[in-house]
Amino acid sequence: MKALVLAAGLGSRIRGVAGDKPKPLLKFGDRSILAHNLRWLAASGVTEVWINLHYGAQMIREEIGDGAAFRLRIRYVYEPELLGTAGALGNIADVVTETMLVVYGDSVVRFDLAALLAAHRGADAQATVALFDQDRHFNTGIAGGRVRVDAAGAITDFVEGPSAGALSSLVNAGVYAVEPAVLDLIPRGAFADFGRDVFPAMLAEGRPLRGHILDAQGYCLGLDTPESYAAGQKLLAEGRLAAA
Repeated sequence: MKALVLAAGLGSRIRGVAGDKPKPLLKFGDRSILAHNLRWLAASGVTEVWINLHYGAQMIREEIGDGAAFRLRIRYVYEPELLGTAGALGNIADVVTETMLVVYGDSVVRFDLAALLAAHRGADAQATVALFDQDRHFNTGIAGGRVRVDAAGAITDFVEGPSAGALSSLVNAGVYAVEPAVLDLIPRGAFADFGRDVFPAMLAEGRPLRGHILDAQGYCLGLDTPESYAAGQKLLAEGRLAAA
């Protein structure tokens, strides 16, 4: 199983806490945010990981290494200019020959990844988006795109931006299972975002885009700001996060 872990962001909003460290290397408990995600992926059966880099690239390479400490084979892809969440996948299109996971490397997420993959394959979807319910799952109040799904789990609406909150309580958790078929919607070597570009294009073309709601013990901790970082640390200190 292959995964792309996104770690190229600038982390400007949390620089006051992180200092000169890239956000994925910010400590969460006894290890970095990125290390949490890599351990989770390895425990879920992933064996190969690509990590895109930009800000603090050398620091990430030095701390994470070749992946042996995580029982993973890790390759790095440096982006001189940021390509966005989808552009990063387009940048490694040659290796996307089967189902591939895309994971935001600057959030701490836990849920049953095997269940997401089973639902994705069972629905014959081109992409499946992990979703948390802001009213039910532990989170830090950092919400991405809001999603509406039908009774069968198909995504009918995906909205980013200020108006997104009115759509539903289901929020993009930043973990996707994608098929090579989506690559034709991603320009090579150019900026593209899954939430703002690829998923709306899939809906417009009637392509099978699914949502998968996290299991009851799942959680999604966006750690983008000093406030959300503090909220996540509080949940961790209180022992409320399973397998953190």
